Amino acid sequence: MDELVALCKRRGFIFQSNEIYGGLQGLYDYGPLGVELKNNLKQAWWKDLVFDRDDVEGLDASILTKPDVLKFSGHEDTFTDPLVDCKDCNSRWRADQLKSNKCPSCGSKNLTDPRPFNLMFKTSVGPVEDNNSFAYLRPETAQNIFTNFKNVIDSTSKQLPFGIAQIGKAFRNEITPRNFVFRVREFEQMELEFFVTPGTDDQWHETWVNSRLNWWDQQGVSKDNLELYRVPENELAHYSKATVDIMYKFPHGLEELEGIANRTDFDLGSHSKNQADLNLQSNVLENNESNARLAVQDPETKKWIVPYVIEPSAGVDRGVLAVLNEAYNVEELSDGKTRTVLNLKPHLAPIKAAVIPLKKNNSELVNIASNIKKDLQRLRLGRILLENSGNIGKSYRRHDEIGTPLCITVDFETLEDNSITIRDRDTMQQKRIAISELSKFLEDLIIN
Repeated sequence: MDELVALCKRRGFIFQSNEIYGGLQGLYDYGPLGVELKNNLKQAWWKDLVFDRDDVEGLDASILTKPDVLKFSGHEDTFTDPLVDCKDCNSRWRADQLKSNKCPSCGSKNLTDPRPFNLMFKTSVGPVEDNNSFAYLRPETAQNIFTNFKNVIDSTSKQLPFGIAQIGKAFRNEITPRNFVFRVREFEQMELEFFVTPGTDDQWHETWVNSRLNWWDQQGVSKDNLELYRVPENELAHYSKATVDIMYKFPHGLEELEGIANRTDFDLGSHSKNQADLNLQSNVLENNESNARLAVQDPETKKWIVPYVIEPSAGVDRGVLAVLNEAYNVEELSDGKTRTVLNLKPHLAPIKAAVIPLKKNNSELVNIASNIKKDLQRLRLGRILLENSGNIGKSYRRHDEIGTPLCITVDFETLEDNSITIRDRDTMQQKRIAISELSKFLEDLIIN
């Protein structure tokens, strides 16, 4: 973990938030390379879940959440962690994470009894601060998907099964943020709520578990480092019928990367009861009037059905950490030296290609390199960088370390035959191709 943290700061992936003022625990900022990697991971998820499917729609809902939403979802009553105080050093800890009931700071067992600590952040809304003018910063992205269920149905005419996907910020007032960006107070989630007919939910649950496992493998997170954990009944969340966690071997240990939950009709049913006081027995509504009902009408029986929902929910920050950990390698070279390389999948790499003129003060080489950069950038495959450092060896090593899959060198031979040298990050092999072939070569590398 220490090596990853050092790399992230040195190369501009992730910084401690508010660092010049001593930092703020549990908050991190993504630097020039980190924001590209993070965006690429989110785009890969969105492409797989929304663009490549015809049964999923997207959503971007507000962060500020009306208290009623989180009251009827059960969050106000259940979204808590057990908190204890150390009476000797005054530190605070989650009781369920203590070893041998000892304070991790001073080793004392002189602790208070555990008490529930609500993880949700409150903020005031409007000019007057009182008990009737507050909202929560959403603790998850799911609830506004449920409250927008009818809006999406009415505007898209979707039929079961279908899903609503959202990527966005969530906030949890963690007692003890830890392990770099693994557990933080402000983070991003990639969540899908996939609505299905009751009775088909078990099959869909398994389908989504396998689908998500394969997706992480496609992002370079090896299945050898992934395990499935079927959460025991006594550990399930209040809304869950069954949950399978995809566990990853992070540097600090085996922990959850993504959870796939069968939330049944808990959320849609709870919000429907609050809105219209509807009779939701057996998941079927006998009357045919819609009202504010979060339900769909069976086209054959004309009965209203409250769907069950399968929820694959992944943390973007945890995903970035897993991808970086998986890609990080220190290799021994034949000359006895070593190189640090991030073997990122090309579609995730922050910089897709670096164009390097062999001599930075040569205007002909620099102009050709600049034009190549502009032409490749028009492909919209990601960021293309003009690396005009004048030291080809150091440029190669730098781009190995930040995961750039392809380096393109413009040299004096280019002036004669319009060819360039391309260097593969993983194999370090070089070959010459015509400039006219470069666009297709890069497209095949990134897209395939």
